[in-house]
Amino acid sequence: MTAAAAQPLRLGIAGLGTVGIGVVKIVQRHADLLAARSGRPVVITAVSARDRTKNRDADLSGYAWETDPVALALRDDVDVLVEVMGGHEGPAKDATEAALKAGKDVVTANKALLAHHGQALAELAEGLGRVIRYEAAVAGGIPVIKALTEGLAGNQIRRVMGVMNGTCNYILTRMETAGLPYETVFEEARQLGYLEADPNLDVGGIDAGHKLSILASIAFGTKVSFANVVLEGIGCISIDDIRRAGDMGYKIKLLGVAQMTGRGLEQRMMPCLVPAASPLGQLQGGTNMVVIEGDSVGQIVLRGAGAGEGPTASAVMGDVLDIARGLRLPTFGQPAAGLADPIPAAVSAPAPYYLRLELMDKPGALAKVAAVLGEAGVSISRMRQYGHEDTSAPVLIVTHKTTRDAIDVAIAALPATGVVLGAPVALRIEEV
Repeated sequence: MTAAAAQPLRLGIAGLGTVGIGVVKIVQRHADLLAARSGRPVVITAVSARDRTKNRDADLSGYAWETDPVALALRDDVDVLVEVMGGHEGPAKDATEAALKAGKDVVTANKALLAHHGQALAELAEGLGRVIRYEAAVAGGIPVIKALTEGLAGNQIRRVMGVMNGTCNYILTRMETAGLPYETVFEEARQLGYLEADPNLDVGGIDAGHKLSILASIAFGTKVSFANVVLEGIGCISIDDIRRAGDMGYKIKLLGVAQMTGRGLEQRMMPCLVPAASPLGQLQGGTNMVVIEGDSVGQIVLRGAGAGEGPTASAVMGDVLDIARGLRLPTFGQPAAGLADPIPAAVSAPAPYYLRLELMDKPGALAKVAAVLGEAGVSISRMRQYGHEDTSAPVLIVTHKTTRDAIDVAIAALPATGVVLGAPVALRIEEV
């Protein structure tokens, strides 16, 4: 049967923001290409958004309109619900569940929905013979979900890591290139519209933590466990940290790392130092990068736009075409009923750490700090002291491999030395 004669795949798009309109534009612009590649026409029959009068820079006149996304999900002329509203409760969750129960497949860009309810939704979908596809939920236009579930399915995954929030990477690289403090660049990002309505979703690591928990589930065969992601945002990073890390051959990134160890599943999203010459160290601006390490493939690096109308809509349409072609996979790469309950690692794997201290300019100060570190079991690899500032002197220390617990013990003991001013900054150095 030719594509023209085949039954069309009918989409209902819930949400007409940046991504939803991007999907509309692709369907309208590439109708013949989509049909040729999937073997059947792909059409939009209905859409849903709160405000019908808003100018959205797209012709929506040929589509039925629903103000209620649940009503959209239940329409007889919709085969696939494309959920691009966002939010892990309320309309997005209700519409997704309604679509599955009505015998429809779902394509979503909603990382929060999957991070909080992914296991329950996967069990619901698979129990009903439906599929949930969500390439657009992680790293925008980068096909990392497809890489893990399909291309690398023959590998035991050792580690997944990456820069998964373009806003944070923009802030950190802008601080570095312009020599501006965090507060200035944060406000600049707000003015440019880069930040979520709740900025802590970005700069607090929550948005990226959602993505990491999804990747960890696929990589390690566990139920999604966002609650066990260790989160630390970038608000503590100063321009001095960025400059001094650079002096020592490192860049600072909000880095997500997931790995299965003998201690359990590690999931961390926090500022780390990475070698400046590494692919992650060279990543600039709002771009995302995901690094996957498998036992057979070794290390692969995926880099691309992590957000925006075109890249995210591109990922949505990749999922739509897979459904049109008849590709049907379990939500997280293997049946949801067989996913293991993850045991969160109580202690992260040892690593070198970067410490920034402000010491009083008095004899024996460094010796007191070294003694405290030694008592905590932290060994110094190298140390650098910068020019005196009145009665204080900034000191940078790179440790040998140690644990975060040992670092925290040392930091807690430092005030008793009487030579440390302010709060020390401790950042993990990730080997990549």
